[in-house]
Amino acid sequence: MLVLSGIVIIVLGFMARLNPLLVVTIAALATGIAGGLDPVAVVSAFGKAFNDNRYVSVVWIVLPVIGLLERYGLQQRARTLIAGLKGATVGRLLIIYLIVRQIAAALGLTSIAGHAQTVRPLVAPMAEAAAEAQGAGDAETREEVKAMAAATDNVGLFFGEDIFIAIASILLIKGTFETYGINLAPLELSVWAIPTAIAALLIHGARLMLLDRRLGERK
Repeated sequence: MLVLSGIVIIVLGFMARLNPLLVVTIAALATGIAGGLDPVAVVSAFGKAFNDNRYVSVVWIVLPVIGLLERYGLQQRARTLIAGLKGATVGRLLIIYLIVRQIAAALGLTSIAGHAQTVRPLVAPMAEAAAEAQGAGDAETREEVKAMAAATDNVGLFFGEDIFIAIASILLIKGTFETYGINLAPLELSVWAIPTAIAALLIHGARLMLLDRRLGERK
């Protein structure tokens, strides 16, 4: 029964609103010791589990790194970079990002950009600086620009990733067709995703150019 003490610790710790990481760690230690393991063996088990899943765990290291970069002026540097470029506009900047995002997603590199990794610390501040350079830097415009930056990332990822044959969505479509007796190779599905991606690029690119026009009218 003592082996179940870890569950009790987790319940009590969460009820007391203690640090979840600390609660889970103590619960794991208590469970291991109650199961006959010495503290060194429990810590070794922690290390082995982390090492076996290091490729998954390393993703979470990115978030505190981005937080530190922002604390030491990443957004300000991004703003300064765009402010120093002549002819930089919100639409042009986001169209370039859209193209890069789609190409990367089409190659299967879906995790190298995203809202947390790229949009918030880099793309959105750069777009806001471009809007200010266009003479439209009020609070309402900043919110609109940030929303459009996030939408651009979504469009680029959603319509670009289906071109990559090993993405989950392609495999899901393939499996669905197979249930109806239609056998298609992943390559056949990904090829037909290319026209959709091009259409998404043109449509969203037009929206971004219209955004540039609206910002110019707010001067």
